[in-house]
Amino acid sequence: MILGVLCLSLLVLVVDNGILNLAIPSLMRELGASPADIQWIINAYILVFAGVLLTVGALSDRYGRRRFLVIGLALFGGASLLATFAQTPAQLIACRAFMGFGGSFLMPSTLSIIMNVFDQSEQRKAIAAWSSVLMVGGIAGPSLGGFLLDHYWWGSVFLVNVPISVLAIAAALLLMPESRGQARPVDLVGAGLSTVGMVALVWAIISIPERGWTAPPVLVAVLLAVVLLTAFAVWERRNPHAMLPLELWRERNFSGASISIVLLAFSAGGLLLMLTQYLQFVLGYGVLQASLALIPYMVAAIVFNGLGATLGKKLSNRAMVALGMLVLAAGFVILTRMTPDSGYGLFLLGMMVMGVGGGLCGPAAYASLMSAVPPERAGIGSALNDTVQQTGGALSIALLGSVLSGAYSSGLPDGVPEEARKSIASALALGDPGLARTAKVAFVDAMSSGMIVGAVGAVAAAIVAWTVLRPIATPAPADLPAEPQAETRDQVKS
Repeated sequence: MILGVLCLSLLVLVVDNGILNLAIPSLMRELGASPADIQWIINAYILVFAGVLLTVGALSDRYGRRRFLVIGLALFGGASLLATFAQTPAQLIACRAFMGFGGSFLMPSTLSIIMNVFDQSEQRKAIAAWSSVLMVGGIAGPSLGGFLLDHYWWGSVFLVNVPISVLAIAAALLLMPESRGQARPVDLVGAGLSTVGMVALVWAIISIPERGWTAPPVLVAVLLAVVLLTAFAVWERRNPHAMLPLELWRERNFSGASISIVLLAFSAGGLLLMLTQYLQFVLGYGVLQASLALIPYMVAAIVFNGLGATLGKKLSNRAMVALGMLVLAAGFVILTRMTPDSGYGLFLLGMMVMGVGGGLCGPAAYASLMSAVPPERAGIGSALNDTVQQTGGALSIALLGSVLSGAYSSGLPDGVPEEARKSIASALALGDPGLARTAKVAFVDAMSSGMIVGAVGAVAAAIVAWTVLRPIATPAPADLPAEPQAETRDQVKS
C-alpha cells in the first residue's frame, strides 16, 4: 500500500511534464503566449526543480521524508490549481516555478522512502515498480493530454493534478510511516552554492539549442556553474556537517551507477524529441495517435522491469546494467535503418528492443546507487539520483537537438527556401509536395545521426558499468539480521 502511494505521488509529477508539451499550441492561441513565454513556461519548472533538489533532499533526511512528500504534493497540487486560472503568461510562468519547487520536495522523497520502508530483499522489486512509473508517466502524459485538449480547455492539463495530489496526500498521512536520518545542522552555505551553481548549469544546457554552444550568455553561465560547484565541493570537503557527503563518490558502486545513470538519461533523453517528430511529420500521425504509437515501448519496459527485478537475484547489478545498455544500443542501431517509407513496423521493433534494454538496466542502476548510500542519508542520495538524471536528460536534448537540427539543415540541397531549413515543420507548412518529400528524407537521415550518438552513449554506459560497478550480494529475507531491522522500524516510528 505504501508503494502504491509512492507510485501515485510520482505519477502526478511525471504525467504533468509529459502533458505540457502538447498544450503549447493552445497556450499560444488562448493565452496569447509568445515563443519566448513558452520557453519560460517550460524552463521555469526545470530551473527551480534542479536548483533546489539537493538542498531539499538533504533537509528531508533531517526533518522527515513523509513530511516533505506531503509538502511537495501540497505545493504541486496548489500551484497546479492556480495555473488553471492563470490569465497571463507571466502568471503561468510563476505557477510553473512553484510546481518545480513542489516537485523538488516530492520526487526524492519517493525513492528515499522506498529504501527505508523495504528491506534489501524487497528493494529491487520496489525500485522496479518506481522506475516503471517513470516510463508509464512519460508515455501516458501525452495520451492523457491529447484527450484533455481534444475535449476541454488548456487549463484541464493542470487541473487533473489536483485530485491526484489530494488523494496521494490523504493516503500518505493514513498509510505511510515517517522516517528521518540523524539530526544535522543545516548547511546554509552549501545549500546556497549548490542551488545557484545548479541553476546556472541547467540554464546553460537548456539554452544551447536556441543560443548555440559559444554564445556569451551560455559561456558565462557555464563558467559561473563551474566556479560555484567547485566552491561547493571544497566547502563540503571541509565542513564537518556537510550537506553532501563527498566520500560517497569514492564508493565505486555509487560513482559507477551515477555515471551509468547520466549516460542512460543522455541516451534516452532526446529520444522522444526525435521520435515524436518522426511520427507526426514523417508518418503523418496526429498528436494522440503518435502518443499511442509509443505504448509498446512502455509495455516492454514495464515487463522487463519486473523480469529484471527477478533476474537481479541471480545476476549482479553490474551485469544487468551492462546487458540492458547493450540491448538499448541495439535498439538505437535498429532505428538508424528507418526511412520515410519504412512505416511503423521498423519503428515498433526498435522501440520494443529499447524498452527491453531500459527495463533491464534502469532498476539495477538505481538499486546500485541507492544501496551505496547510508540509510540515514537516503534523501540526499535520492536527490543526487534525480539530479544526475535531470542533467543527463537536459544535456541529451541539447546535444541531440543540435545534432538533429544541424544534420537536417545540411542535408537539404541547395536552393531550398531558408524557411524550410529551420525545421521539418516549417518545410511542410510551405505546402510544396516535392519540398515535403525532400525535407522528410533529410530529417530521417539527420535522425539516424542522432541515433548513432545515442548508441555510443549506451555502449559507453555498458563499459562504465562493467568496469566500475562491483557485485553486492543480496541476502534472502531469512538471512537478514533481526536486530538492525528492528532498529530501522523503531526509527521509522519515531
